[in-house]
Amino acid sequence: MEVINNISKKLGDDLKKEISPDSKLSIAAACFSIYAFEELQKELEGIDELRFIFTSPSFTTEKTSKEKKEFYIPRLNRERSLTGTEFEIRLRNELSQKAIARECADWIKKKVRFKSNTTDEAMMGFMNIDDISYMPITGFTTAELGSEKGNNAYSMINKFESPFSSEYIKLFNSLWNSDKLEDVTDKVIENISAAYNENSPAFIYFVTLYNIFHEFLEDISEDTLPNEATGFKNSKIWNMLYNFQKDAALGIINKLEKYNGCILADSVGLGKTFTALAVIKYYENRNKNVLVLCPKKLGNNWVTFKGNYLNNTIAEDRLRYDVLFHTDLTRTHGFSNGIDLSRLNWSNYDLVVIDESHNFRNGGQIYGDEKKENRYARLMNQVIRKGVKTKVLMLSATPVNTKFLDLKCQLELAYEGNAANIDPLLNTSRSINDIFIAAQKAFNKWSKLPAEERTIDSLQKSLDFDFFELLDSVTIARSRKHIQTYYNTKDIGNFPRRLTPLSLRPPLTNLNKAITYNEIFDILMMLNLSVYKPSFFILPSKREKYDKLYDSNKPNANLNQIGREQGISYLMAMNLMKRMESSIYSFRLTLERIQSYISSIVDVIKKFEKHKDEMLSLTDISNMTELDSEDENAEDLLKVGRKMQINLADMDTISWKRDLERDLDNLAILDSMVRDITPEYDTKLQTLINIVETKINNPINPGNRKILIFTAFVDTAEYLYNNIAPKMKAKYGIDTALISGSVDGKSTIKGLKCDLNTVLTCFSPISKDKEMLMPQNTANIDILIATDCISEGQNLQDCDYLINYDIHWNPVRIIQRFGRIDRIGSLNQVIQLVNFWPDITLDEYINLKSRVETRMKIVDLTSTGDDDILSPAEKADLDYRKEQLKRLQEEVVDIEEMSTGISIMDLGLNDFRMDLVEYIKTHPEIERAPFGLNAVTRCKENTPPGVIFVLKNRTNNVNIDNQNRLHPFYMVYVDMDGNVITDHLSPKKLLDKMRYLARNEEEPIPSIYKPFNKETRDGRNMKIYSALLGKAIDSIIEKKSESDAKTFLSGGQISFINTMMKDLDDFELICFLVVRKEEC
Repeated sequence: MEVINNISKKLGDDLKKEISPDSKLSIAAACFSIYAFEELQKELEGIDELRFIFTSPSFTTEKTSKEKKEFYIPRLNRERSLTGTEFEIRLRNELSQKAIARECADWIKKKVRFKSNTTDEAMMGFMNIDDISYMPITGFTTAELGSEKGNNAYSMINKFESPFSSEYIKLFNSLWNSDKLEDVTDKVIENISAAYNENSPAFIYFVTLYNIFHEFLEDISEDTLPNEATGFKNSKIWNMLYNFQKDAALGIINKLEKYNGCILADSVGLGKTFTALAVIKYYENRNKNVLVLCPKKLGNNWVTFKGNYLNNTIAEDRLRYDVLFHTDLTRTHGFSNGIDLSRLNWSNYDLVVIDESHNFRNGGQIYGDEKKENRYARLMNQVIRKGVKTKVLMLSATPVNTKFLDLKCQLELAYEGNAANIDPLLNTSRSINDIFIAAQKAFNKWSKLPAEERTIDSLQKSLDFDFFELLDSVTIARSRKHIQTYYNTKDIGNFPRRLTPLSLRPPLTNLNKAITYNEIFDILMMLNLSVYKPSFFILPSKREKYDKLYDSNKPNANLNQIGREQGISYLMAMNLMKRMESSIYSFRLTLERIQSYISSIVDVIKKFEKHKDEMLSLTDISNMTELDSEDENAEDLLKVGRKMQINLADMDTISWKRDLERDLDNLAILDSMVRDITPEYDTKLQTLINIVETKINNPINPGNRKILIFTAFVDTAEYLYNNIAPKMKAKYGIDTALISGSVDGKSTIKGLKCDLNTVLTCFSPISKDKEMLMPQNTANIDILIATDCISEGQNLQDCDYLINYDIHWNPVRIIQRFGRIDRIGSLNQVIQLVNFWPDITLDEYINLKSRVETRMKIVDLTSTGDDDILSPAEKADLDYRKEQLKRLQEEVVDIEEMSTGISIMDLGLNDFRMDLVEYIKTHPEIERAPFGLNAVTRCKENTPPGVIFVLKNRTNNVNIDNQNRLHPFYMVYVDMDGNVITDHLSPKKLLDKMRYLARNEEEPIPSIYKPFNKETRDGRNMKIYSALLGKAIDSIIEKKSESDAKTFLSGGQISFINTMMKDLDDFELICFLVVRKEEC
């Protein structure tokens, strides 16, 4: 007997000496590796036969259910060992697997038979070569042969020669001929063949998904995946959905079941309503009660889809959900959509769908003397927390405005405001509250960067794994660009092509000695607007009295009466500026209103000066309708429980009256400056009329004369209607309509009911199903003038021409407006956006806003004691807005690119999980796919020649700051020179690219893989690609080293010894996709 220790004497060397031509081998071992074959290939090629017994069940007919992981996973690992064990990573990383597997399979077909143990009985491993035996043998691998290091502390193998070996030979023959074994030769050959067969790009994509997300498959159950037995996939609504909407619907149901809530934040025009209807149908089929909460202006959309109406395309689904408005949450009586609010059981809804959920981003508040709940608080307390368990689906293209708290407030509806309800469900290291605190800190730091560095990409890189994991768990957000790039849009059709925006800057007027914007703004800067700040003039000795009276009435703990008045004066100053930009008409009306209000206060003061006994009852400014609804904090500022009353005896009326009279003088100057600009001399209006006529005479799509004109203000809308509608009717026979939301609509069609829905149906008859709804009505509206009451949620895609008569300060609003016509499924080939800008440079425009803000702050310096006029953050924000507005002058930008930097778009991994869930239903065999597979595909736009490597880290020391969401899986895309195209910290982008490259490529591509095989000699010469793999792994290690160095230099603690990579073998190759140019 001889002992082989695999150190000074190795088993592989001994076998090479003992195996001779015509030798007969018999091996009983747990596994077989093609790399062990490669090690002994020269000797094994000449043997007479090899009989191999798998000592544990392998490749046999399964008797154990997959759910019993303790049996199933070890068996799967044994079977995968055919193409390399975990100790043969280095060999697999040489990428020669394909050639070795082909040669091994050919040899097996000639020389080898495999059988497997089918029992639960343990069998020891041993090997016989002619009359020599070796034992124990664990597996036929390079680690066992001694050429690779395994995980055994020692390896002592006994070598027996005859006569001692005869017992082992008898034992093997006895086992071989017993009924305990099953012949598995064909299955072994089939599995090895999989390592060298040509693969389609789609198959490699799904192999990637399976390895990354297989735990998701194990975690899901019938409770968290949609139950198809409900029949919802047979519904009309389901079969009307596009493929990307179906993915979203399935993902939403999964998230609602697992996390109790979800935000669907797909971009404008991607059909969120239809996706939500499919989800509603699913829950109604399960006999659940559903409530839809929507803005009043969108109520008709939702009511139509549940009603027995001619234009309800899904009437056969007989949906029965309730529809109420956001405003109904604070009502206690009356009727809404036929529902008696005084008797409504708010707490009995299993699912609440909130359309335009960003309206609930400010959270819950209690305000007023009666301690009333605002809409959010009532929704949380009366609908969600009370009664049955309520799931919440939120719909919004803009769930985040300027802070992550916006998103948190909405998500709190899903977990009842109690983090303990969701924290255990999330795969995060911190609680949801801590995640948002960290995210907001990252945002605050990012917001101080120079404008050119404040990119969404740079913000995302500053956020950690937990934040992305949270978003991935409870949100679905895809952009238009994402859908067009990564989905098969053959059935969807294309979006219309966006023409370059027209940017117009007409002067105010063509009168002689014409006034300019800058001259008007110079006078605006002189206004104090003290009429809105009476508290500033209360005598110091009397201030405490009013603090007690009115600060208890505040809706916001951080807002006292003085602060509120300061905010209102700023709003009014900005309002004057915005109305000046909108139209001379609107500006003059506002001047008159302010003049009238100030004059009434001056009259009261004069009366007081005579009688010395006068109580000033100030108009409640919250009743004013002329403020722009998008002004930040306007809702808080205007929320007041009662009118404010001040005894003039408690005020410094002399100073206040002096300020008021000075404002009256300046307002009179402003009025005189613009009084002569009548419609015929209003250059902006005349330019609009010319644009409208040009469009009518020269349609950009054949026969389409429709034009949608947006303005922020009702006054301007009325002004435009009065000056355009009659002229277009008389000259072209074209009908015009006005929709403003605050008053009844108007149209030039006699007898037409001018409610919102009728007007929109006549303006966009195809998208609004006019033929079904109003078959006898021939009314056709070609020009629609509207305020932002229709800038959200409306499908007006019959129109191809949109004009912004005034530029909204929030660029997102401009894009939302354009989203009314820029929609999926549009029949228009092209669409046009026209923007009217003030007749000044963009720098001047930005500076004007800065001057207004600075002016308001200077006025308030004495009361605040704050000498920092504009903070660095405010200055940075102005620079950032400037960059946004500059882009809007040159192109139509998607909403996710024009947010204030906080975008959750295209970050989720839901689409990939849903891809995998559907694929594995018909391809369960993918779980057996060996590691190291590859496919070759053709390069496409933004995917240059190179290789995408998918790796698995065998240690746990490279996930920098928890930034790689896929850890322990890593993906790197390198070009053919080894330069990184997309690094491992952008896994979502890489998965998107793989999906894009695999789209419509379900079969191997001969014109691509044949040249590749020729270059690599069918996988025998893979040195170039193995070197690229090395560079891909190097890029991961370098990122880790950079991070460690930064941590060390900034004073953090880091153990370089513990965190050093041992070598490249820390990464196991899962698969790779070669991207090549197609040869002509």
